[in-house]
Amino acid sequence: MIHGGFEMPEIQDREQCARAIAADLQLPFKQVLAAMELLEAGNTIPFIARYRKEVTQGLDEIALRSIEDAVEKSNALAARKSTVIKSIQGQGLMTDDLLASIESCGDLRQLEMIYLPFKPKRRTKAAIARERGLQPLADLLIRQEPIGSSRAALLNQFVKPELEIPDRDAALQGALAIVAEQWSEDATLRSWMIADAVASGKVTSNVKRGKKQEAEKFELYFDHREAVAKIPSHRLLAMLRGESEGLLRVGIAMDDGRAVSRMKSQFVHDRQFEFHRELLAAIGDCYERLLQPATQSSVLQSLKEQADTDAIEVFGKNLHELLMASPAGPRVTLGIDPGFRTGCKLAVVDATGKFLATSTIFPTPPKSDRDSAGERVLEFIKRYNIELIAIGNGTASRETDVFVGDLLTEHGLKLTKVMVSEAGASIYSASEIAIKEFPDLDVTVRGAISIARRLQDPLAELVKTDPKSIGVGQYQHDVNQTRLRKCLDRTVESCVNAVGVDLNMASVSLLSHVAGIGPKLAGNIVAFRDQNGRFKNRKQLMKVSKLGSKAFEQAAGFLRICNGAEPLDNSAVHPESYALVSRMATKLGADPRTLVGDSGLSHKLRPSDYVDDRFGLPTVVDIISELEKPGRDPRREFRVVKFDESINSVGDLKPGLVMEGVITNVTHFGAFVDIGVHQDALIHISQLSNSFVKDPSEVVAVGDLVKVKVLEIDVGRKRISVTRKF
Repeated sequence: MIHGGFEMPEIQDREQCARAIAADLQLPFKQVLAAMELLEAGNTIPFIARYRKEVTQGLDEIALRSIEDAVEKSNALAARKSTVIKSIQGQGLMTDDLLASIESCGDLRQLEMIYLPFKPKRRTKAAIARERGLQPLADLLIRQEPIGSSRAALLNQFVKPELEIPDRDAALQGALAIVAEQWSEDATLRSWMIADAVASGKVTSNVKRGKKQEAEKFELYFDHREAVAKIPSHRLLAMLRGESEGLLRVGIAMDDGRAVSRMKSQFVHDRQFEFHRELLAAIGDCYERLLQPATQSSVLQSLKEQADTDAIEVFGKNLHELLMASPAGPRVTLGIDPGFRTGCKLAVVDATGKFLATSTIFPTPPKSDRDSAGERVLEFIKRYNIELIAIGNGTASRETDVFVGDLLTEHGLKLTKVMVSEAGASIYSASEIAIKEFPDLDVTVRGAISIARRLQDPLAELVKTDPKSIGVGQYQHDVNQTRLRKCLDRTVESCVNAVGVDLNMASVSLLSHVAGIGPKLAGNIVAFRDQNGRFKNRKQLMKVSKLGSKAFEQAAGFLRICNGAEPLDNSAVHPESYALVSRMATKLGADPRTLVGDSGLSHKLRPSDYVDDRFGLPTVVDIISELEKPGRDPRREFRVVKFDESINSVGDLKPGLVMEGVITNVTHFGAFVDIGVHQDALIHISQLSNSFVKDPSEVVAVGDLVKVKVLEIDVGRKRISVTRKF
């Protein structure tokens, strides 16, 4: 059954599926089953995690996502089993033992190994030999039983010139091709070889002939060997990128002797057999032509899948931190998109992010018209009562930052200026979303507007940009794109719903990520708002075209209405619980409206007094907590990094300098930090802390302000190494 995009196993298999998932994830069976049923009913994960804690006994988003993935994986395996069974039955080759092994198989890769001997073949040497009637001879060779006649007499039976078997040698070689293929399809042998390669094999990387100069950036991998069991994901992905660019050759070095010895002991067991020598040769052919390449491919595929998982996890973590970066808040902001030749584009947005004005100034070479530029900036500051200045961190950013800093100091202005990441801003500026919002503005002006809005509310602005363009991951274009998109969509959804969305200000892009909404309903909400004015209460959502009771149930708790008639509409209290809040207020002898935000009153509430068949203790506790601080923002307090005004480029750096910076990216091997010189510095994992660090994300996150000391500078290669160990 499919409901809301979630496919549930049939009822008779549901409990079995839930038990298997519970065992695999080490979660209680009842919680897993409850989560599966809620998902089947069309509930979103943010809604379940926040408003159905009693049903799942408190499963969080991470656990719920794991269950969702496990059900999807289980369904895919079940569908593949059905296909395999039908295929084998159609060939008339199904046996009870084979059916039992397929039905009990719990791994897709193992299932494919079981199916391999029955899988429709390409026109291989073995397939052609079968067509020519050589399968009986191959079966005899595999059994290694006495042939009951001479070699010549046996082989003569299969010589058929009309079928392109002109002589005894052709018959024997065709049969041996079948033997080699059947041996290569042995599931037990394949499993052993893969396990052996994983345990003792080496990933190898070599530069292709004549490619050394072109492949300079992959110099570390020109002649590289590393244990399969220990290779870090980022190094594997680097090698595979080199291979995809036609510069490196990547493979798996295995213990050939051990593998061949294993094959001989498993398949060739009678030294007296008339074709013993030929079977030994077939072992070599089977290994070199079929098994070794297949094993290499399988191991590399598994390594790639794990590397993808690791890289996507890092990307998701970094994106989460970036989206949850501290908002400067609803203040009038001047956005500056710096540039040398084309000048700096200015854009003023009001406290709600509405575009007000634009201009172009030339405070840096080649024009260096600082006086005129200063006058225009001061004019904007005075006319629009600007409180914040957001400067993009791209080309000419430090020079522009110094200019603005000098201007503010000279005139005694205490405005906050912040360097803002431009990553992805150019993608947004030329996007359909930006064109629709500002059809008459130049792309550079749209960029300046986006920079200003990123400072006001990073989450609200960044959701308009493809997350892959934001630059907070490694190898995002090399990993599985379907899995990456799924991770990114989930991360954005989680962040948006954790923060909540102002229903009367949110863009279509932001509303699209609210639980239960999606792009189409988001467009309908904005259209309704444009036509009818501000939403006065959450109930009005039910008047939006195509927005039914289920969508309202899922979304309402994550949508906020500021300064509305109902204070609870500006909180995370779900409308389904408003009656409960009224009961609380009645018991305290207070007006429900005064209860919202009054911590003195809410502290008098005892959660256990309000637990009933509908509302359990977790929900009641959440409601009381929300009443104390309605609509609280889970994001960190806004802070500004202070770059050294005397350091503007890599050439200004010297070993030993201590600088302040902001973490821009976290990887498995360390973290990158913006220290204000147009080139991020690397804090290697060994330099992140005086203590041992296994995972950099445990000690730093994107957006963290840190102090670092410069270790090394390579001006030519634009590489900077810094440390936190001082």
